[in-house]
Amino acid sequence: MKRSIVIIGGGPSAMKLAAKLDSGKYKVSLYEKNAALGRKFLVAGKGGFNLTHAEELEVFVGRYHPNYFIKDAITGFTHEDLQNWFSDIGVETFVGTSKRVFPVKGIKPVDVLDAILEELKKKNVNIFTGHKWIGFAADNSLMFETKSGILNVNADIVIYALGGASWKITGSDGSWTTYFIHKNISCNPFQASNCGFKIDWPIDLLESIEGMALKNCKFKSGMSFHLGEAVITSLGIEGSGVYPLSPEVRWQLADKNEAELIIDFKPQNTLEDIIAKLNSRKTKSISKCLEQELNLGEAKTKLLKAFCTREDFLNPFKLAEHIKNFNIKITGLAPLDEAISTVGGIALKEVDENYQLRKLPSHYVIGEMLDWDAPTGGYLLQACFSMGNNLAHHLNKK
Repeated sequence: MKRSIVIIGGGPSAMKLAAKLDSGKYKVSLYEKNAALGRKFLVAGKGGFNLTHAEELEVFVGRYHPNYFIKDAITGFTHEDLQNWFSDIGVETFVGTSKRVFPVKGIKPVDVLDAILEELKKKNVNIFTGHKWIGFAADNSLMFETKSGILNVNADIVIYALGGASWKITGSDGSWTTYFIHKNISCNPFQASNCGFKIDWPIDLLESIEGMALKNCKFKSGMSFHLGEAVITSLGIEGSGVYPLSPEVRWQLADKNEAELIIDFKPQNTLEDIIAKLNSRKTKSISKCLEQELNLGEAKTKLLKAFCTREDFLNPFKLAEHIKNFNIKITGLAPLDEAISTVGGIALKEVDENYQLRKLPSHYVIGEMLDWDAPTGGYLLQACFSMGNNLAHHLNKK
C-alpha cells in the first residue's frame, strides 16, 4: 500500500520534489494557497529568467551562507543536472556570457512552469489550489482554509515549502512561523536580502541624481566586494552591484547600526593612473578632466562634488583617492517586501541533514523557509531545486 505525502507550497522546491518522488511508492498531494502553482516563480522570471549559474562547483557552493548546510544538496544536484533535467522535460537552456543560465530565446517563464506541471501530471500528483495552511489541529492533523471551510488532512509524511517573507503579493508573507513557534520550533526573524540599502542623501543632491546609474564600479563592504552597477534611489542605492553585499551589510548594521559602503568609481584604473590623468589636464578644469579624460559620468561627478571638500576636489592626489575609495554610510535595509529574498525563518539547528524537523518526525522543511542566504544570479532557484531533489532522493530510498 502506498504511503501518503503532503507537500504544502507550490514553489520550485515543492515542484521539483513532487516531480522526483516515486509515484509507485507514494501517493503525493500538493496544497497551494494561491489559485495556481509557481506564482513567485513567474514573478522572478519577469526580469529575465535566470535559472541557475554555470560557474565552477566549488566557487558556486561558496556563494551560500552558511554553505555547509547547502553543500550536499548542490553537489547532489548541480547546475548541470538542473540543465539536463530541464532539457528532459522540453526546456532547452543556454549559458550567457556572465555564466548565468537562461531558457533559450522564445521560451517564456510560463512555458517553463507548464513543462514542470506536465511532469507533475505524469506523476499523478494531486494538486489542490486555494488551500491555505493555517496550522495544526489538536490531533496534529494539518488544517487548511478553503472556500468550503476548514479541511483537516492527515499524511504519513509532510513537507513544508512555504517560502520566505518577501513579495507578499505572491503569497510569501512568512506568517507560517507562528504555527512552528507553537511547536517550540525556533524561528529567526526575517530580514531583507538581495535588497537596496538606505543612504541619507542630501535632499538637494538627491533631486539631481535620483534614478542615475553608477556603472562599471566596484562596490565593497567589509571583506565583501562585487563589480557591477547600481542605481541611486530616494531610499539610497540598489542594483545587482550591491545586492551581493547584503550579508555583510546586515552584520554591520546589527553590530553598529550603520554599515560602510566603499565604491571604486574606476576599478579598471590604478590610483597612479588617475593621479597622472588629473595632473596632465593642463588648462582643463577638474570637472572637464573627470568628464573627458576619466569618463566618470554625471552621477559620479556630482557625488564627488557633494561629499568632497573643496580642497580635496582640487587636489589631484586627494581626489584620486576619493575616486578609488568613495566612502558612504548605509543606515538600513530596504523593506522586507521590496527585497528579492529574505533570510530568517526556521533555524537550521531544528532540522537534520535530510531537512527533517527534529521535534516533528516525518515532517520536513525545504526552500526559503529555512535560514540560509544566497545572492541573485540563479543561486536562489538552484538551491530550491536542489533541496527538493535531494529530499525526494532520500524519501525514495525509505
